[in-house]
Amino acid sequence: MILFFKTPQENIIATEIDHQPSEQETKALCWLFGGATFLKAEKIEGFFVGPRREMITPWSTNAVEITQNMGLDGISRIEEYFPVQSEDADHDPMLQRMYEGMDQAVFTVNHEPEPIKRVDNLELFNEQEGLALSPEEMKYLHKIEKQNGRPLTDSEIFGFAQVNSEHCRHKIFGGTFIIDGEERESSLFALIKKTTKENPGKILSAYKDNVAFAQGPTVEQFAPADQTTSDWFRIKPIESVISLKAETHNFPTTVEPFNGAATGTGGEIRDRMGGGVGSWPIAGTAVYMTSYPRIASGNTTRDWEKNIEPRKWLYQTPEQILIKASNGASDFGNKFGQPLITGSVLTFEYQTSSADSTTYPDGTLLPSEGQGEASQVYGYDKVIMLAGGVGYGKKRDCLKKEPKKGNKVVVVGGDNYRIGLGGGSVSSVDTGRYSSGIELNAVQRANPEMQKRAYNLIRALVEDESNPVVSVHDHGSAGHLNCLSELVEECGGEIDMTQLPIGDKTLSAKEIIANESQERMGLLIDEKHLDHVQKIAERERAPMYVVGETTGDAHFSFVQGDGVKPFDLDVAQMFGHSPKTVMQDETVVRRYEDATYSVDKIDEYLGNVLQLEAVACKDWLTNKVDRSVTGKVARQQTQGRIQLPLSDCGVVALDYRGVKGIATALGHAPQVAMANPAAGSVMSVAESLTNIVWAPIATDSAHPSPVRNLNLSANWMWPCRSQKGEDARLYEAVQALSDFCCDLGLNVPTGKDSLSLTQQYPDGTKIIAPGTVIVTSGAEVSDVRKTVSPVMVNDKNSSLYYIDFSFDKMRLGGSAFAQTLGKIGSDVPTVKNSEYFADCFNAVQDLIRKGWIMAGHDISAGGLITTLLEMTFANTEGGMRVNLYDLDTEEHDVIKMLFAENPGVVIQVSDRHKKDLREYFEDNGIGYAKIAYPTPSERKIVVKKGDFEHEFDIDALRDTWYKTSYLLDRNQSMNGMADKRFANYKQQPLELKYHDTFKGTFESLGLNPDRWKDNSQFTVHNSQSTINEQGAGKQELSQEAKKTAPKAAIIREKGTNGEREMAYTLWLAGFEVKDVMMTDLISGRETLDDVNMIVFCGGFSNSDVLGSAKGWAGAFLFNPKAKEALDKFYARKDTLSLGICNGCQLMVELNLINPEHEHRTHMLHNKSQKFESQFLGLTIPQNNSVMLGSLSGDKLGIWVAHGEGRFSLPESKDKYNVVAKYSYADYPGNPNGSDYNVAGICSADGRHLAMMPHPERAIFPWQNAYYPARRRADEVTPWMEAFVNARKWVEERLKQNS
Repeated sequence: MILFFKTPQENIIATEIDHQPSEQETKALCWLFGGATFLKAEKIEGFFVGPRREMITPWSTNAVEITQNMGLDGISRIEEYFPVQSEDADHDPMLQRMYEGMDQAVFTVNHEPEPIKRVDNLELFNEQEGLALSPEEMKYLHKIEKQNGRPLTDSEIFGFAQVNSEHCRHKIFGGTFIIDGEERESSLFALIKKTTKENPGKILSAYKDNVAFAQGPTVEQFAPADQTTSDWFRIKPIESVISLKAETHNFPTTVEPFNGAATGTGGEIRDRMGGGVGSWPIAGTAVYMTSYPRIASGNTTRDWEKNIEPRKWLYQTPEQILIKASNGASDFGNKFGQPLITGSVLTFEYQTSSADSTTYPDGTLLPSEGQGEASQVYGYDKVIMLAGGVGYGKKRDCLKKEPKKGNKVVVVGGDNYRIGLGGGSVSSVDTGRYSSGIELNAVQRANPEMQKRAYNLIRALVEDESNPVVSVHDHGSAGHLNCLSELVEECGGEIDMTQLPIGDKTLSAKEIIANESQERMGLLIDEKHLDHVQKIAERERAPMYVVGETTGDAHFSFVQGDGVKPFDLDVAQMFGHSPKTVMQDETVVRRYEDATYSVDKIDEYLGNVLQLEAVACKDWLTNKVDRSVTGKVARQQTQGRIQLPLSDCGVVALDYRGVKGIATALGHAPQVAMANPAAGSVMSVAESLTNIVWAPIATDSAHPSPVRNLNLSANWMWPCRSQKGEDARLYEAVQALSDFCCDLGLNVPTGKDSLSLTQQYPDGTKIIAPGTVIVTSGAEVSDVRKTVSPVMVNDKNSSLYYIDFSFDKMRLGGSAFAQTLGKIGSDVPTVKNSEYFADCFNAVQDLIRKGWIMAGHDISAGGLITTLLEMTFANTEGGMRVNLYDLDTEEHDVIKMLFAENPGVVIQVSDRHKKDLREYFEDNGIGYAKIAYPTPSERKIVVKKGDFEHEFDIDALRDTWYKTSYLLDRNQSMNGMADKRFANYKQQPLELKYHDTFKGTFESLGLNPDRWKDNSQFTVHNSQSTINEQGAGKQELSQEAKKTAPKAAIIREKGTNGEREMAYTLWLAGFEVKDVMMTDLISGRETLDDVNMIVFCGGFSNSDVLGSAKGWAGAFLFNPKAKEALDKFYARKDTLSLGICNGCQLMVELNLINPEHEHRTHMLHNKSQKFESQFLGLTIPQNNSVMLGSLSGDKLGIWVAHGEGRFSLPESKDKYNVVAKYSYADYPGNPNGSDYNVAGICSADGRHLAMMPHPERAIFPWQNAYYPARRRADEVTPWMEAFVNARKWVEERLKQNS
């Protein structure tokens, strides 16, 4: 039956339950639904927008699980519906539908599972199902039919099409290229693999897994000793490997941007989870490329968008895609707990004109390119969405083991739904070729909280003393079929379909086998380890199913309960001998008209360039994505006192010591590639390298060259077969990248291709995307604290130097400048001398190691003038004087000097190093030019070149640069918050003030981060204390030591993602720290009796479904053992508690701070109605709290990352013990609109503290996005003192009780 509840917001929540609920159950549901009213009606009148009947949402999945955790049985689906005025109301038809009234059939789908089909007409089935099988593949399948003596089933054909699609098998990259009648010696794969063959560097695994691994440093692993139960954290050294990966999700993001980008992000994270026999993702990257968003309004001109008529977009407009896709990718990372630390945006369209030409190499016009032919429009109508990232693992685990007969096949994650069917096939052809129904069915839906649970299991297995996993693989394209068949490999296997979890009972066998329901992992585990793995899975609430085993007969099948096998093929038949792809093409030369210009219009040109999405401020992207979670982020996008997104290099630490780490950066140049594919590839690599150069790359005696210690991922997006010459251009581009990387000593051990980058419209029009390669670089960092910032230091006794990496003339072809004039140009830059480029890179690295570089920024989109402006934007004062006299150019063209995008950098160096710097450059053969010096007292950039002199108003141009971000932010930040952000961003600089007694050292606070190395560390295993001696066993602690050791516990629920950084903070402060999962409390195996402090950690418990922390609170309130443990803890007088972010929301929901108040505090959605992420200022008022009392009067920097962080305080201000306030009352300094700009409140006795910002992510200076330059020697920030205060308070109570 369906129960209907009306929320206070007038929404309707429909709940499917298998029995008549009791009054107690109804009351519990009313509480869970936020004080909803139970409607005793079988039908509801009116118009409502809600999810499609057949699509059980991830929201529902989480809501149902919340009810189960509250002890409410029999509920199978919960969905929310929003009342609207009429059936014409706006809604998203991809995900929602309009309902005129709702009744008991609101969830009913009139669909029976389809029977297994024996397919007699392969050709018809291929087209009907949208499988994109080639004639050669059809011939191969007919051969298989003859071998097996029977028609193939629908499951076998459908599965074969996905497994062997271009998307999955990369047949073009492995195929044969015949260009101008001549067969090329190497395949594209061979060209890429050549880089690692010639320059293996530190690579340990390449091309054999979904992720590449390179040798990493020895780092500290911080993890609980036993993860089958609550246990104490301990530290041990591990030999690490670092991983690099980038994935594209172009077709799904074009069709349904939010889920397309979200599941792209999730899939890429799973790739890193599934490397070897398990590894750890740590940070993400993202790139979005669309056609022009056409966001002009008011006095905004954007003439470059007006030259081409907008299309009647197939699914979403480019602006909608930019906003929704970035929302989706951000949402997944935010909820999973992966910070996004660098990224890029490009918008582009171009329409050929009579001034352009297309010829054969000898100058002959192509027959189809004669007079009167229609022009071709290029653009990213089929968008590019790249999700990438870096990770790490144990060297022990970086290679998969060999499957053996009898290994158990295990699936971890969510149920099967009619989601993501045929994604591999549909992604391999032009978008728009098939019906919208087929294309929509191919899009997955995201459930990041489910993926976090699966990750927690894998994390625990990798952290274990011995990893029981034989092999692991993510579920992606082709679902169970692709994942599980690759898992068992040549060993073969049989899958019992009755053991697969089915969320939709109407699924056919084909749909069960091949659906791409996300957030699932396949594992191969020896049977003797199953119990151990199951215990961890149950504790983490990670659904785990043993679904089959390896057979040893090289055969793979799925078996129904009745013994029928809808899929039954030899592994070799699935993968072994499908036909090789042959690409035949001719070389075509495309020349594009160069831009014409006048220096008199330089202000107009600059104003336009600064508004182009590729150049403009990316605050609209960074302000909604978590860039601090994990507590290991050492460099992300935002920089300076005004916190603007200026850094193009992301850096994370590999442990909490903040030394060894990983850097990553991106590069692309599709406009250059349109004119010259080879130059486009070279420029993409060059940009990625000039972005990553600011992190000190680790070297050793065996690998002394920093540039040679980089690893690259190359992701190729190309419109193959779209027009003559395109396939030849791809080959030229890959060849050039391979050659350039080999010359530099780089390897490309991973990558991906998506070679159908064309969008087809109903009228037959095809929009071709520019051939694009996105290059991601990654490398081990020797010291994350030495990463160089792009923000200029206002020191008049310093100078700025220009270093050109290109060894080429300055050229404007393919530049942002040309793009704003509606041109591409054929005179494009490249790197003329690879050896010199490497020398320049290594020289900058040397200068970083010497500590000479005060600030540095690359030159790319927007040219030198943009670089110089961006170096000043994040400051509140100061400018620079620029003289281009020493710039070595053959022509005195100021426009080229300022707007050319030749690879290069600008560095700021103190004048005290001037002589040594000159000598260094000369000794190493590095060309340079001193071009500027800071002017701290004037807020402008003055540029001089001969007779030319021009002033640029920094603050005015900063607003111009910011404006595009504002225009896009309007459609994602509600209630006028985008207007407030635009007005206030430059009015709210960080103001920091530390109390006089704060020394900033470990010693001054009595801290020893190496205490785990000596005999003073103890771990407590199931309440039995022991000393942990490295290499020596364990010894019993004295009874006195047991009593006096301060102990804390972090408490987490499924979806919590900030627990490790909090646990380490407590450990560093001197606590012994226990990991407590809610299942430990619910089961009664954990009582909290032996701990004095608990911390409810941040994250997205239950994905924030039904309100932040509502489900988490329900797990406490409706489970007797958990409630008893909590009540007993709070009844004690020797306890402290802290709730951060989601934990703050929990403490407020449980009324733990001010139970004496008549009117309760509530946590509400941010006023912007979106997730807010930034590094901002907090003021600590005079207060009596245990933790923050000593910080009274301080002004501190801190991270916020939340969606429901607004304190609603119904009592008068004096009734609250306010311990932290946002330093600014207005948005965005007050990111959520909290009453009295409150960030944290405390109980009246000072013991129990709830705050939204994350002090645990700001305890080290390197974690802070801005830290006072005069305190660079600090080892810790004042936030660490707060946790030390807690430890000292506990120690005092323990002494009193002893």
